Amino acid sequence: MSEKDNEDNTQWPLWEVFIQGKPGLAHKHVGSVHAADKELALQNARDLYTRRNEGTSIWVVPAEAITASNPDESEEFFDPSNDKVYRHPTFYTVPDGVSHI
Repeated sequence: MSEKDNEDNTQWPLWEVFIQGKPGLAHKHVGSVHAADKELALQNARDLYTRRNEGTSIWVVPAEAITASNPDESEEFFDPSNDKVYRHPTFYTVPDGVSHI
């Protein structure tokens, strides 16, 4: 076992951190922390990312729980949406008498 493998085995799990800046706004990804459990992850996130009281809510999510698409395959992944023209606003007509659309 190499020294790098030994280092990887001793690190705590990685948690992704999302912070809500103000009530009603969406949570935004701000970074990651390593922590042994969810409570410690929340405390570490608070200490690291909200030093100036800029957040109203913090979410921590185990990095292993996140499933993401591959940016290198974005064309193939998003291509099927072009086959569904009914999803585009130009597919629909606005009825007469309807305003503010």
